[in-house]
Amino acid sequence: MAIVLPLLLLLIMGMVDFGFLFQRYVVLTNAAAEGARVGTLPGYSPADAVARVQAYATNGGVSGVVNAVAVAVALPGAGGGPAWPGVQVTVTHVYTYQFLTPIAALFGGGTDGSVTITTRSTMRSQMAAAP
Repeated sequence: MAIVLPLLLLLIMGMVDFGFLFQRYVVLTNAAAEGARVGTLPGYSPADAVARVQAYATNGGVSGVVNAVAVAVALPGAGGGPAWPGVQVTVTHVYTYQFLTPIAALFGGGTDGSVTITTRSTMRSQMAAAP
């Protein structure tokens, strides 16, 4: 029991931490898509896209610093046609393991249990309909 219990705790807490990490990754991926969508709408700026990313991440339960960058890009046109304007949003967040780091320290693991999550979304700009 003394040998198996610490290994079992390490395994279970690793699964729980990975679940939290994956949840944050999904929220940040959706936040990047939401920011890119806002950035492509007529009348909105890259600053509006970044604000939308921040709001989505906060509402999704992501605590801590969420860095977002929205830039205008030129996307290739279909069939060799002219390039389309678009917006690319990159979101980064440093996730620190909550449970795994203290347990890993018992086994001689590092105390800096963190990973940087980076997601990116690119969307073509919305054009107003021709009259």
